[in-house]
Amino acid sequence: MPGLVSDARWSQLSEFVAETTGLHFPRERWADLQRGLEAAARELRFEDLATCAEWLLSTPANKAQLQVLASHLTVGETYFLREKKTFEVLASRVLPELVRSRRGREQRLRLWSAGCCTGEEPYSLAMLLHQVIPDLSDWHVTILATDINARFLRKAVAGSYGQWSFRDTPAWLKERYFNQTADGGYAIVPEVKKMVTFEYLNLVEDTYPSLATDTNAMDVIFCRNVMMYFTPAQVRKVIRNLHHALVEGGWLVVSPSEASHALFPQFAAANHPGVILYQKSDMKLHGKQAWMPAPLGAAAECVAPAVETPSPWSLQVPVAVPAEPPPPLKKSAPAETPPTPLAAAQSHYQEGRYAEAADALLASIDGQASEPAFSLLAHSLANLGRLDDALRWCERWIAADKLNPAPYYLCAMVVLEQGAADQAKASLQRSLYLQPDFVLAHFALGNIARGSGKSEESRRHFTNALHLLGRCQPHEILPEAEGLTAGRLAEIITSMSEMETTP
Repeated sequence: MPGLVSDARWSQLSEFVAETTGLHFPRERWADLQRGLEAAARELRFEDLATCAEWLLSTPANKAQLQVLASHLTVGETYFLREKKTFEVLASRVLPELVRSRRGREQRLRLWSAGCCTGEEPYSLAMLLHQVIPDLSDWHVTILATDINARFLRKAVAGSYGQWSFRDTPAWLKERYFNQTADGGYAIVPEVKKMVTFEYLNLVEDTYPSLATDTNAMDVIFCRNVMMYFTPAQVRKVIRNLHHALVEGGWLVVSPSEASHALFPQFAAANHPGVILYQKSDMKLHGKQAWMPAPLGAAAECVAPAVETPSPWSLQVPVAVPAEPPPPLKKSAPAETPPTPLAAAQSHYQEGRYAEAADALLASIDGQASEPAFSLLAHSLANLGRLDDALRWCERWIAADKLNPAPYYLCAMVVLEQGAADQAKASLQRSLYLQPDFVLAHFALGNIARGSGKSEESRRHFTNALHLLGRCQPHEILPEAEGLTAGRLAEIITSMSEMETTP
C-alpha cells in the first residue's frame, strides 16, 4: 500500500469512515477500503492516496466531499430481479396472502427497499406488483426506496438503464416495462416509475420507524447485501429498527449470505426452496414447505382460492410442562408502585412494542382520557397499520385540544398512508394555521407536492422548512418527529433537492 505503510493508519482511516458515513471496514476488508479511497482520491483531485488520506484525517470534510467518499465505498452491483427465487416466493406466496387479507377492507400495500442502490430492486418490486395484482389501480401502494449514496439515488430517479442491468432477466420484463432511448439505453415506463419514491436515509444513523420519513407500518422490507457494511452492534440495531418498522406478520427479506437464525431471533424464519424469509410474529413457524413457487410472468392472480387449504407455515403448538413447586416464602421488601398505564404504554412504545402500548391504553382509556394518551394511542395504532383506528383517536385528540397543531399533523400522516393526499394537505394547512413554524408540516407539504409533480410548490415548502430549521440547533429534536433532529431533517431535504439534479 504505497504511502500508507502502517496498520495504525489504516485503522484510523477505517474509524474515520465509520464515524462520517456509518460504513464499517474491518481489517479483512481493508483492500476494499483502499480501492474505494483510491477512486475517491482521483475524483477529489489528489495526486495519490497518501495525500488524500492525510487530508481526510486532518481537515473536516464537507457534505459534498463525504458523499463522494461514500459513493466509492458502496458497491453498485445490482440488476433487475436479482436473486430471482426471492421474487418468485414473493409473487406466488407472500403477496397473494397479503392481498387476500386486505381485499375489500383497507386495500393498501407498503414495501421498502432499504439500500436500494441504483433502483433496480424497487422497480422490480413495482413490476412484480403489476404482474400479480390484476386490480392494482384499486389499491394504494407505497414503495419506498432509500440509500446512503446520493449518486445511486440520482441514477435511480432518472430511471434509465443499460443492458448490464438486464442480465439474467426474462425477455418480457424489458419488452413490457421499458422504452428504448436514443442513446441505446432503456427508460422505465412512467406507470411503474411513479410507483417508487426515492429518499436519502442512513440505516445506522437515522431514526426509524417514523411517520415523518414514511418508514413505518411496512408489509415487506428488502434489506439485501447491506449488513456487510455495518459492525455487529450496528447490525443488531438495524435489524431491531427494521423489526419495529414492520406490521405484525410483515416480512423482512435479506440476501442468502446474510440469512442467519442467530441474527434474527425476534423473527420467525420461513424456509422455501433456496430462500429464507423472516416474518415478524410472536408465533414460531416450523416445518418444510411442500409447494414450489410459480415462475415469474405466469398468470398468477391475487385472488382467494376456491377451497381453503392448510397453510404450509403451520403454527407451532406449545408443549405443556409440569409446573415447578413454589419457592419457600421469604420476607420481601415493600412492593414498588406499579407504573401508570400511560407510563407503561410509553415504555412499550419506546421499545417498538406498539401492540402492547395500544393494549395498555385501550384497557384503561377511561381513566387515561388525556391528550398524551390520545397521542400515544394514535401513534401506536398508526405504526401497527391500523389506520382507521388511528384516525378515530386522532379525532378524539383534536376534540380534546382543538388548538394543538400536533393531532392535525398526525391525522394528515395517517390519511396520507390511506392515499387521501388532498385531505392530508388540508389537515397540514390547518396545523400551520395554528403554528406557522411547524417544520414537519412544511416538510410533509413539500413531499406531497413533490409526489404530485408540483416542483415549484415543493421547493417553496422545502425552502420554508430549511429557513425554520436554520433557527434550530442541529441536535435539537423536532416536535412530533420521534427522534428526528433539526440537522438531520435539513440534510434530508438538501439531499432530496440534489437527487433531482443531473448527475
